[in-house]
Amino acid sequence: MRLNEITYTDAKPVEGYGPGFFRIGGEVIQGAVLTGPTGTGPWGGLDASEALLDLAGVVDVLFLGTGAEIAHIPASLRVQLDGAGIGVEVMSSPSAARTYNVLLSEGRRVALAMLPV
Repeated sequence: MRLNEITYTDAKPVEGYGPGFFRIGGEVIQGAVLTGPTGTGPWGGLDASEALLDLAGVVDVLFLGTGAEIAHIPASLRVQLDGAGIGVEVMSSPSAARTYNVLLSEGRRVALAMLPV
């Protein structure tokens, strides 16, 4: 079995999460979070589309975690993201975090926005 050490460049992996918080790159963030190649910080939730639209041209896919369970996002948000050329994959926050980490380790251009579990 071959083991490879993963080196992350601009973006940081999700290291953990719990009720109301996420740990990303050694930093604990309370509430909703947005992370990717432009940095990590609090996110205003599904109504804060500007922060997501700022990722246009920077990422190819945005993973959007909707909390403990998968839920639909507002149709207007999906239209805005599609119009900006950002692919969006909606899933539960735990699934979104795992998927983001895998693709980030492969060097893909991805970002992650999550609502807390």
